Amino acid sequence: MPAAALDELRAVDDAGRPLQPYTAREDGVPPECVGSPLRCCLRPIEPGERVALVSYAPLRRWAAATGAAPGAYDEAGPVFIHAEECGGPQEAARQPFARPGALRTIRRYNAEGHIVGGRLFEIPEDAEPGFERAFEEAFADPEVALVHVRALEYGCFQYEVRRP
Repeated sequence: MPAAALDELRAVDDAGRPLQPYTAREDGVPPECVGSPLRCCLRPIEPGERVALVSYAPLRRWAAATGAAPGAYDEAGPVFIHAEECGGPQEAARQPFARPGALRTIRRYNAEGHIVGGRLFEIPEDAEPGFERAFEEAFADPEVALVHVRALEYGCFQYEVRRP
């Protein structure tokens, strides 16, 4: 996630709400927090960290940079971020949050930002080649400009892959 987007989200999220940070607790309060993915660092939340759940519209930012007009396809979804500036990812994970058995949606968008397909994807034990095959399938359609990977359960944006 770009640093500029993080700065904006730490002020007001993409749904217009101010940041509401809290401390992740080991006792599971709030229950959806500890272990959930941090978009800023590409790792799970650890107990004691100051985090916030914010609304993020990645297609909106891509569209602003490319001149696309996604219209009704401009959706926002929840993501966790650190409440304060952080160091970002410590290692380059090609497939962040690739827990075998987890369900993802792989949604395809054209150059205008309109959805042109998608599919359900269960992360296999060997996640890297599984994702690579799914992206090859998506980009086999010449109309596909980018792909969003989202968690099925909550619709959380995981990451974006652009046409190679």
